[in-house]
Parts: sequence; C-alpha cells; structure tokens
Amino acid sequence: MNIIVTGASRGIGLEMAKKFISISGNRVIAIARNMEKLELLRQNCLDINSNSALIPIVFDLSNTEQFESSLLLQIKNNFNRVDILINNAGYLVNKPFDKLSNADINSMVQVNLNAPARLIQCLLPLMKQGSHVVNISSMGEYKGSGISFNCLALGATDTEMLNEAFPGYKAPFTADEMASFIADFALTKHKFINGKIIPVTISTP
Repeated sequence: MNIIVTGASRGIGLEMAKKFISISGNRVIAIARNMEKLELLRQNCLDINSNSALIPIVFDLSNTEQFESSLLLQIKNNFNRVDILINNAGYLVNKPFDKLSNADINSMVQVNLNAPARLIQCLLPLMKQGSHVVNISSMGEYKGSGISFNCLALGATDTEMLNEAFPGYKAPFTADEMASFIADFALTKHKFINGKIIPVTISTP
C-alpha cells in the first residue's frame, strides 16, 4: 500500500510509520520538518523490514502556499496513488483558552486545520475507491467517492509534545500503543466506519 504519515519524526507519527513499514510491500512517505530525525527513522525502518520502503520528505506543513508547487511534486515523484493518508502533524500550546494570543491561535489553525484540509485537496486526485483518510483532531467527509474520512480524538499519550506541554504528567498510553491502534484502524476499519469522530481514551473528559 502507498501510505502518507505527517508529523512522522517523533511520537505517534514515528511509531505509526514503523508499524506500517513492518508490513511487507508497504511504501510509506514520512513528512516532517526535521531531516535528521527522518533520516534516523529511515535507517531504523531498513532494519525493521527491508521489503518495505520509507521515503522521507522534509516539509513545514504550516507553509500551505507551497503544497502544490513543492510537497505535491515530491509525493507524485514517488506515488501515483495514495491508499492511506494519516494527517497526524499537530501544534499544541499549553495555555488557558482565554490566554491564547492571535499568533498562538493562527499557528494552531494553520497546522491543525488548514494544512490537513489543503493536503487532502491536493491528494484527492491520487485517491481511489477504498482509500482511507485518517485525521487526528479533525474531520471531513467526501461522500459518494468511496473514500473514507474519520477523526480519532486521542486521549493523553506519552509523547514528546505532551511532555513538553505538561511536564511530569503520566499518560495512560505509550506512543507505540497508540500508533498500533491507529495503524490497525487505518488499514481495516474504513470498511465499517466513515465520517465519524471517535474518542480513543480510557477516561471520560
């Protein structure tokens, strides 16, 4: 399968990429801003399964104006179709809502909403019946196309991003556990679930 994972240099995205690579024949484009971490991931994936391929793409998803002229061209150089898109990249600010600055809100909206929406728009021509888009903390529907869209609302997971925002907090899930759930969901659950926001947590907010 041809799979794209954004925010793949650390945390859940990194673990997810490794899960997909562990299945022979998969080709995974891993998108993130950090070239060194992506290269480490690529080397790690070679050790995990040499019968799959990880393709790193360094790109800042907040730069939506360059999606078609840069990011899409790089993707098309490697994929002629997209079977799974995981919009995992996110931006988190640990402040009370009423203390968020305009810059904070703009950054969150740009990465968490605008970037996934634009990426989906760019990649729709490469998606066919049976393709699956999984948005983390977002949702969309594209009825009549045979493409499934679901949003997984994740509970606290032990990632670098969470630890940076909430030092000392003990999350109930590891990044590896959450990545296993998301990978399985992306591969198998679109036959049964579409257009849903699904809480993935052991507690009630």
